[in-house]
Amino acid sequence: MKAMLLAAGLGKRLRPITDRIPKPLLKAGDRTLIEHQLENLRKAGVLEVVINLHHLGDQIVDKLGDGSACGVSIDYSRETELLETGGGIKQALPMLGDEPFLVVSADTYIEYDFSRLPPTLPDDCLGCLLMTDNPAHHPEGDFAIGDDGVLLSEGNCYTYTGIGVLAPDLVRDESLTAFKLRKVWDEAIADGRMTGIRHQGFWCDVGTEERYLELQKHLSTERRHQ
Repeated sequence: MKAMLLAAGLGKRLRPITDRIPKPLLKAGDRTLIEHQLENLRKAGVLEVVINLHHLGDQIVDKLGDGSACGVSIDYSRETELLETGGGIKQALPMLGDEPFLVVSADTYIEYDFSRLPPTLPDDCLGCLLMTDNPAHHPEGDFAIGDDGVLLSEGNCYTYTGIGVLAPDLVRDESLTAFKLRKVWDEAIADGRMTGIRHQGFWCDVGTEERYLELQKHLSTERRHQ
């Protein structure tokens, strides 16, 4: 299985920090956010990674190179214009191939064993999303998980962690060039073609300076208890 690391965003809510450094390169403990995710992938045996680039993308290339220092192999998909999460994946499909792949947000931090994600998807299923309990900044959540694991648009909703397994067909035939994953997810969920898994451990969406400081505090506490 290959992985797609989403790293092209502008990080607007963390300006002015992200005016000079892309959010995936923010330090979290002893390494950057994107290096934490690459380590999660390496531990799970996912060694072929595609990273999309736009905002200050050369800094990411300079930091990671071909990925050998992180124990993985990296290809880069450059976006001259920001294609959003869905469009970025669609552009990278020739690098990802025809099999389901992991999608991982490069600007989040999670304590989760990626090998627990399904290596394949059932026939007619277009994706499996890793969901978590709703944080204070997103109390309404995104999707509910039915008794059979199928995602629902309404119910006891959880929040998407930025991690999942997707089938290429989810985005392959989308007519738009730039679009969010939420667009194709909503369509697939309406057809009963998406599943979800609940994560109950630590997760942080580093979307604001306040949440970035919360992550730093968590990691410093973890180090003291080791």
